[in-house]
Amino acid sequence: MSKLAVLDDLLELYYQLNYHKKPEILARLQDVQQWQKQRMQHTHAKQFAEKHNVLMSEYFINRLYGGPDFDALAQQIARLTRYAHKAEKLIPDNAIKTGTSGVQLAILAVQLDEQVAMQLLEDYPSNPPLTDEMMRLTYLKLDQGKDRLLQLQLLDDLGRNLDKYMRSFMVYTAFKMCKGAASKYNFEIMYDFMQDGFLAMKPLKSAEKFVREFTAVERQIVQRVHAGDPNPFRPAA
Repeated sequence: MSKLAVLDDLLELYYQLNYHKKPEILARLQDVQQWQKQRMQHTHAKQFAEKHNVLMSEYFINRLYGGPDFDALAQQIARLTRYAHKAEKLIPDNAIKTGTSGVQLAILAVQLDEQVAMQLLEDYPSNPPLTDEMMRLTYLKLDQGKDRLLQLQLLDDLGRNLDKYMRSFMVYTAFKMCKGAASKYNFEIMYDFMQDGFLAMKPLKSAEKFVREFTAVERQIVQRVHAGDPNPFRPAA
């Protein structure tokens, strides 16, 4: 079986999301994603402000949590899976595994946020601007705690894989050699998705450490939301 076959299942899940066919869900989803990004920047302000963390924090915000060009990226991934036998000769196995994990996380983030968007449309049909209290109550109502913790576990796994597989000089050299082929066959968006990940890791001594610090705070937020804390999104100490 092709190592890229799992991407077919992920894309099928992605294209089944409701927002592709319902503009009102898309609009609210974009509101939720924007709130999420602002909330993470506020909650993790201290960690994100450290010089060596800036690029990775931007990668989290703009790539793994609802990047604006994910539809275009998904189209390129679908094309890639049609030529899996050729792609697997060019892309190192560990890069495929780690890249697939990143795609899985990005899709799961959209899936969970779409659920939030649809609940907001039901509870607040006039579409008022989002507030922390609206989001807190919506999270409680949806009871996404288990899924959000799974999301964080997958993120921890990605952090370990980034350190284990993607810091190799040989892997990065092989990846850079693919740039010409990516341009020739119109896979630039996918290449940039992975390239940004490499660049974000470069200033870090450990991607796993960055991720572990991030997910520790996020787990506290999940726990506070479901414990009824009236201010669960406060900044990390």
